[in-house]
Amino acid sequence: MRAKLSVFLICAGLFLCSSIFAQTHASVSFEDRIYYILEQAQLRGLCSPLSGSRPYTQKTIAAAIEEILSAGNRRLLSDTEYSVLNQYLSRYTDKKTGFDPQRGAYRGETSIGGGIPLTFNIGTSLHAESSFGLYDFFSNNYSGMETWLGLSFNGDLGGNVTWAFGGEGGLMKAPRKELGWYNTYYEGFPLEGTRDSQYQNEKIPVYSQPLTHFPYSYKKRWDGSVHYLDALDNFDSWPIKTSVGYNIQSELTSSFLENKLILRAGRLSHEWGSTPFGSSLALNQASRPFVAIEGEFKPVSWLTFSSMTGFLEFFNSKGEKESGMTFQNAYSVTMVQLKYKNYFFLDLGETVVWPKRFELGYVFPLMSNLVYKGFVGDFDNLGVFFNVKAQYPGNGYIWFSFFGDEARFVNNMNELDRTMLAWQIGTNFSMPFLSFSSIKFSYTKINPYCYSHNRNYNPWYNDLRMETSYTNNGVGLGYYLPPNSDEILVSFRTMPKKDFHLTLQYQLIRRGADYGSSAVDGSNLLSELDPDGRDGSNHVLRRFFLRDGAYQWMHIIRVGGEWKLPSLPISFFTEAGVNYSYFTNTQEAANSGAAHSYSRINTEEYPNSTGFIVKLGVRIFSR
Repeated sequence: MRAKLSVFLICAGLFLCSSIFAQTHASVSFEDRIYYILEQAQLRGLCSPLSGSRPYTQKTIAAAIEEILSAGNRRLLSDTEYSVLNQYLSRYTDKKTGFDPQRGAYRGETSIGGGIPLTFNIGTSLHAESSFGLYDFFSNNYSGMETWLGLSFNGDLGGNVTWAFGGEGGLMKAPRKELGWYNTYYEGFPLEGTRDSQYQNEKIPVYSQPLTHFPYSYKKRWDGSVHYLDALDNFDSWPIKTSVGYNIQSELTSSFLENKLILRAGRLSHEWGSTPFGSSLALNQASRPFVAIEGEFKPVSWLTFSSMTGFLEFFNSKGEKESGMTFQNAYSVTMVQLKYKNYFFLDLGETVVWPKRFELGYVFPLMSNLVYKGFVGDFDNLGVFFNVKAQYPGNGYIWFSFFGDEARFVNNMNELDRTMLAWQIGTNFSMPFLSFSSIKFSYTKINPYCYSHNRNYNPWYNDLRMETSYTNNGVGLGYYLPPNSDEILVSFRTMPKKDFHLTLQYQLIRRGADYGSSAVDGSNLLSELDPDGRDGSNHVLRRFFLRDGAYQWMHIIRVGGEWKLPSLPISFFTEAGVNYSYFTNTQEAANSGAAHSYSRINTEEYPNSTGFIVKLGVRIFSR
């Protein structure tokens, strides 16, 4: 890690002496609608394919917009689309100094020793929303809220380096309820003293999804802990009631060789893969930010190489010392992207979660993590992934994604719990008769224990069992669904007007219960696979989706929209819909090692539920 940082600082220092006018290389937040717009433009073949490693820099986005607005594309753009693109281009290229009331920011310019140009921006933002969950014909009602005030500082130093620092402080409330307890191994697993001490069952509390949001849609904004208003001197892990919290993101980014080489150090959110935005199985934008050093190199138009190493963060549920004691993890990911014009895309990549120790092999981007593991011992959680996308510009594309955590390739591997895989197939169609519009269909399947890992003793940590699941601050790094689940997703998105965005979406999510008397093994990110009988000889280690215990079925229909006032930096957004949930179960005991027929149930432990969700909010000086 120190070696990689040294190389980065040397490169940055060499180019600080440049007298070229500043080009902003700051990353653009995933909350910005521009990611959706650029995805639609690539779908229609209006610009060259962009990198699969996001976030993008402002310069990258500006260059893409300029290509879309080229004379050859003008006839392919509606007046609304042309106006929207010019609006975004102005946002990312306007370098006027002074206060800008549309951005809520002040921009200044100066120079430092040797005439090196220095620019700086100071800006603010406000995000406020109220949400409501009305359940079971209004017999159980919940309210939530988010109010965040942000302050940001950023600028350019010379022509190749951009710095940025920003943070938010806010009030929040996201009610949820405790559902029960889950065994990280399984009920009846031998306790300490009856087998190797590093394999210990642990009971963990299980909570519902936030009751004022649609399932798996809530993205917590706070870092570390929250503090209840009536107990500010104590930390808490979740804002069950009104709480205060904060978040911080920062970066130092450099761009060289006409944007062909990008180096970045900072604490940001990421999404990697040439799949639709929000669909990545390997590193998804739904995950929490973490500090990392990354690089992207694009020597030719058809090849991009990306690599990143960072430090993951623990979920502060037991206090800083106790929670962080067994969570000392680094994370590395490497991806090669191959492209043929605007028709074919292939991503090949590796990931690894490893307890922090001096392992240059995981940091060095030209070394295969999978091979290197064989040199230093199997102490880490490695994964491989690939994405294949075939596109016919102007009409649509199909894609297939695969993430492999661990598997044993034998005849009955489709039944083994050890087959810890995730896959996704989908298609995205353009609707050119509507401005920036498309409809997406996808199916995602995540096997039991995928993204999870046994807690093991590791070098340098012989007295502690290290947690190496694919989680960061309690949130999964990969797809937003838990292990042992699947999803059918249909999503329609459009921008019928310059300042209006509309989404209509249906989801069917099915997931193994991770609490109660019929909980299914391997259905939680903290699940641990029994080290005995991993070849499938033990009946406990077999899986039969929907037919080996209780499963929750969720039918979710929602519609959302955002409207920006034409002449003011204010946006209003709303979302409303219904979540109809029920459970199925078998007559036999869960995890019996055989497939059984199932039927719908409605019990106190696993009840039916109908929830109406409504959210209203406003953004000021925000993307």
